[in-house]
Amino acid sequence: MNEFWLEILITVPAAGIDLVCHEMTELGSTGITVEERPLDTFVIPDPDEGVPEILTLKVYFPPDLPEAGLAQRVAERLACLVPLVPGLEPVVPRLRRIGAEDWAENWKQHFGILRIGSRLVVRPTWEDFQPGPRDAVLTLDPGMAFGTGSHATTRLCLEALAEAYEACPGPQRVLDVGTGSGILAVAAALLGARQVLGCDIDQTACQVALDNARQNNVAQQIAVTLDPLESLPGKFDMVLANILAEENARLAAALVSHLAPGGVLILSGILQEKEQLVIDAFAGRGLAGPDIRRREEWSCLCYRKEA
Repeated sequence: MNEFWLEILITVPAAGIDLVCHEMTELGSTGITVEERPLDTFVIPDPDEGVPEILTLKVYFPPDLPEAGLAQRVAERLACLVPLVPGLEPVVPRLRRIGAEDWAENWKQHFGILRIGSRLVVRPTWEDFQPGPRDAVLTLDPGMAFGTGSHATTRLCLEALAEAYEACPGPQRVLDVGTGSGILAVAAALLGARQVLGCDIDQTACQVALDNARQNNVAQQIAVTLDPLESLPGKFDMVLANILAEENARLAAALVSHLAPGGVLILSGILQEKEQLVIDAFAGRGLAGPDIRRREEWSCLCYRKEA
């Protein structure tokens, strides 16, 4: 276990919590708490509990990240969200080192085994689990709370992905756009994909994804690249994009062009009020659907490309 973590404090309007968390995990965050309460864990918060209008996020990054420039990169991501989150200020946040032992132990009480569909199981390293003959077990280290599958956008993607592998053999070539922690890429490989390509614009996120692939013994099946989506070669049986609605819409042509005939397209990271924006962007592109899944305020759109 790491001896320390890098902690950054961010003041966020309550309405922007999920969007900010999404961006922080893209930068390689390995855990987030809000107002001393766990965020994005397997414990569902009490919906009747009062929530202040302005909250403080504690965002944790692994110590192997270069500290120089990290706070500035966080500020740049926040600046991109300012038009979407009224009241959000893109200030350069304060960074400090924090001891890992107590923090990691605190996560254990909130992070348990999660089963998704009939085969996929997400478990923390400290939990014993006896898999069944068909179980695909995805193992994560302590502190990897954001990107474990409990956040609505990731959970929706994992549910749709797992469903695609209910019937054998399932998609064999998979593209994960905005791979982040790599959980979707790793899940696809564990469920049976022969080749998985993850792409991201952030080098740290790519490294986190590769680390998770190695930990789950699927590194040979997964490649990760910083190359832009438009320049990637080939077509895929499944394309995953757990990114913001505006990015899904902007990349619509490129996402569809990478989908093989009969292939499955799974789009998430979409606030429910932005559903129509994405639906309009993918209309008239030779797709059947969408099948829409919703959780909390988020939506996941699933399409199939016509043969």
